[in-house]
Amino acid sequence: MIIRLCYGRRVQTSLKLVACALTALFYFGFLFRESMNAFEQNKDKAEAAAVAAGLIQPPAKGELKNAPSLFKRFLKDASLNNKTHKTLRNLATSSSSAGSYTSSSTLNPVYEYSEEIHSATENDLRQRRQHLQEICEKYNLYSFYPPMPKEFFISPGHSLVWCNVFKAASSTWMYYFNILGGYDPKYLQKVETPPIELARQRFPRPYLQDLLDSLPSSLSFLFARDPFERIVSGYRNKLEGGKNSYYKWLANRIIKRFRKPQMSAPKPKGPTFNEFVQYLIEQHANQKAFNEHWAPIYNFCTPCSINFTIIGKVETFNRDSEYIIRQAGLESLLLGKLPKSALKRIGNLSKGAKTYNSLEKYFSEIKRSTLDQLIDIYKLDFELFDYNYTKYYDYVIPDEVETERTSSSVTLGPRNEQSLSHN
Repeated sequence: MIIRLCYGRRVQTSLKLVACALTALFYFGFLFRESMNAFEQNKDKAEAAAVAAGLIQPPAKGELKNAPSLFKRFLKDASLNNKTHKTLRNLATSSSSAGSYTSSSTLNPVYEYSEEIHSATENDLRQRRQHLQEICEKYNLYSFYPPMPKEFFISPGHSLVWCNVFKAASSTWMYYFNILGGYDPKYLQKVETPPIELARQRFPRPYLQDLLDSLPSSLSFLFARDPFERIVSGYRNKLEGGKNSYYKWLANRIIKRFRKPQMSAPKPKGPTFNEFVQYLIEQHANQKAFNEHWAPIYNFCTPCSINFTIIGKVETFNRDSEYIIRQAGLESLLLGKLPKSALKRIGNLSKGAKTYNSLEKYFSEIKRSTLDQLIDIYKLDFELFDYNYTKYYDYVIPDEVETERTSSSVTLGPRNEQSLSHN
């Protein structure tokens, strides 16, 4: 009798559990279906809002066939003609000129800047955005480089979108995003895992739809740097003294491809800067993708198809970063959280130390005609972010000097061989 009662209770309990599981399954299935319906209904509205806010730019009609399918659908649903698009872009410029990504233009109530410093900062940032938009219009670049979302970091909880430009003080903002991701500062200073791997665990690489959905309600930003300072910094860090196995392999590949036989001069272990530049020129000529550490920003962060709220610069990194932090309301989370070593590195970047001081040394290795080819690759970055490339012509070898050296080495060789044969 007792056994039957126990068995009966077990059966009843099992039936109840099955009933609860089925109820929960149907309930969550219903919620999922309703969520998908709401997503489909609001997706077009979100994409149209991105255009209306000037945060993304649609391709021209002639270039629509080359745009990604998602971008095509976005344009079709938005139904914007060129005139309307231009009006919306102007509205976006004026609305964001107050330095805020929200509709309000009032000062952040916890802002510690003086009115004068705040006004000067906003004026600088507004001029940078206007200048960039003028260059985008000048070359009709709004659709030529569609958005590439994979290098973006999106923090929905903090309404922040950052395009990670490598070798432009990116390690500092990687540190900030790791803090936003919930890592303890003490842990970040001790852990051996690369910061970008930690960050991607909390902020996975987004899809295009994720980026389009986030932009209208987020503060979006990037940091630019003199393009040639970036590539020198990347060369020094990854190829000249790099210890990473991949970059050792790449260094050997560059040497095998571009190093010429030398008669007496000692051969450096890694590729010379001239060999590295030759590699960049060949990669560009063959339309091959660049490594992220020296990829041009114009097709890496695509600033002509994504209307960034703030264009920061390495030269004003401290000021611009603090402005971003305060505008996003993240003072308590981020201000004063950097270790002293990072603060020193930021100071060096802002003053243009080390890399800037070695520019002449590295560019003195290349010919003027080689510089012309290198400028062709990065000219858009120079123009978009208002940097000057003419100074580099003062550093390089004039072509006529190089010609004399080459002809001299060519004529000396046979004469030496002839004298040896006579002996």
